[in-house]
Amino acid sequence: MSASVTPLFPSSVHASEWSPSSWRAFPASQQPVYADAARLRDSLAQLALLPPLVTSWEIESLRREIADAQEGKRFFLQGGDCAERFNECQSDVISNRLKVLLQMSVVLAHGMRKPVIRVGRFAGQYAKPRSSDFETRDGVSLPSYRGDLINQPEFDAASREPDPVRMIMGHARSAMTMNFVRALVDGGFADLHHPEYWDLAWLKESSSASDYSRHVKAIGDAVRFTESISGTRSENLKRLDFYTSHEALLLPYEEALTREVPRHPGHFNLSTHFPWIGMRTASLGGAHAEFFRGIRNPIGVKVGPSVTASQLLELMDVFNPNGEAGRLTFIHRMGASSISSSLASLVDAVKRDGRPVLWVCDPMHGNTETTANGFKTRKFENILSEVEQAFAIHDAAGTILGGVHLEVTGEDVTECTGGARDLTEQDLERAYRSTVDPRLNYEQALELTMAIIRQRSVTNGE
Repeated sequence: MSASVTPLFPSSVHASEWSPSSWRAFPASQQPVYADAARLRDSLAQLALLPPLVTSWEIESLRREIADAQEGKRFFLQGGDCAERFNECQSDVISNRLKVLLQMSVVLAHGMRKPVIRVGRFAGQYAKPRSSDFETRDGVSLPSYRGDLINQPEFDAASREPDPVRMIMGHARSAMTMNFVRALVDGGFADLHHPEYWDLAWLKESSSASDYSRHVKAIGDAVRFTESISGTRSENLKRLDFYTSHEALLLPYEEALTREVPRHPGHFNLSTHFPWIGMRTASLGGAHAEFFRGIRNPIGVKVGPSVTASQLLELMDVFNPNGEAGRLTFIHRMGASSISSSLASLVDAVKRDGRPVLWVCDPMHGNTETTANGFKTRKFENILSEVEQAFAIHDAAGTILGGVHLEVTGEDVTECTGGARDLTEQDLERAYRSTVDPRLNYEQALELTMAIIRQRSVTNGE
C-alpha cells in the first residue's frame, strides 16, 4: 500500500453482495494481459473442475491456531521461497524446505515454550507482483516476468508471453508438492523422537550447529522423560501440522479454486490455507480487496511504512468487520530504518480498536537493496535489527508480536550478506540463484532463529 497504488475508498464500496467473481467489477492491478481469450476461458474451465489443493477443515484448524497466536498461546512461523519455480518441484528441494521450517520451529518452540504454527511459502507461491509491466534490455521491451504461474524468466518474446495453461501447470505442481509434504509428514519425517534426522549436510560446520544440537538434545531428553513417566510412547509426536500460503495475486486462478463446501457456510479459497494480500494490491477500492473480503480463510495483509492508522482500521472494517478471532493477520514490513517511526502508532490504533489481530514481522521486504555489481540483496544485520525492534515496540505497547514471515531456502545459496560467515557482496556471485528476491540461506535462517530466542530470553529475564 504505497503512494503509487489506487487511493483507499470508503468501505461502503464493498457493501454489495459478494461472490467469487465479484472482484471483476473492480480495478484489478498486477494482472497479466492474455492475448488469447478463448485459451484463457478453456484453462479456467479446466481449473474449476480440478480437485482442491487443501480442505476446509484444514483451513478452519489453522484459523483456530491463529486465534491462539493472537492471545500469545502459539507462535506463527511463515517461511519459504520468494517465488517457487516449476522446475524445482523435486523431492530434495521440497524436503529441504520442510527441514528449514522443522528446525526453525523446533528451536522456537523449545526457546519460547509454546507451540509453533508452521506455514510454508510453498505449493502455490508461483506468482509475483512487479513494479513495472515491462522490462527493457538493450532497447528491447518485453512483459515483466511475473512468476511461473504466468510466464517464464528467459528474456525472449515467447517466454515472456503470459500463457493461461501455466495455471493448470501450477495447480499440478502445487498438488504434487502437497502430496509429497503430506506423505513425508504422515510417514514420520517430522517425528520429534528423531529431530537429528532433519540435519542438512552443509550446515555441520556452521557456528549455529552447536546451539541447534543443544536444543535438539533438550527436546529429545524431554520426550524421553515424558514417555518414561507415562510408560507409553507418544504417537502424537510422530507428525506435525504444516500449512501452505501464497500471495493470492492472480485473481482468475484464485477464483477458479474458490468453492462452497458441505456443512460449512461461505466460500473457501481451496488453493491454499493462508492467502495474503500484498502492498501493491491492498487498495480497498481494488479487485483484490473485494476478493479477500468474502473468502472464509484466515488472511494476511502486508503493511508498509506509508500506511496510516486510519487506513489500517479501514482494512479491518472490510476484512474483519465483526472481529472474528483468527481471521486477520497484519504482516508489517517497515525496514530497519523505518520501523521505529512507523509501527507504534499503528499498533496503538489497533489495540484501541479492540478487534483481534495477529501481528507478524516480515523483516525481509523493507530491507532490500541493490549492490554496485547489480545484485539484489539484504543485509543480515538489518533483518535481525528489524525483528529485534519489532519485539521491543510490541512489548512497549503491551501487544503481542506473534510471528515472523521470512524468505528462506534449504539450499546453500549466497543471496543475503552478513551472518556468522560474514558473506560479502563478492560472495553473492558464488551461489546467487533467486529469480526475484534474495533469501536467507539455511545457516542464516537458523542463526536468526537462535537470535530471536536469545533476545526473548533476555527480555523475559531468563
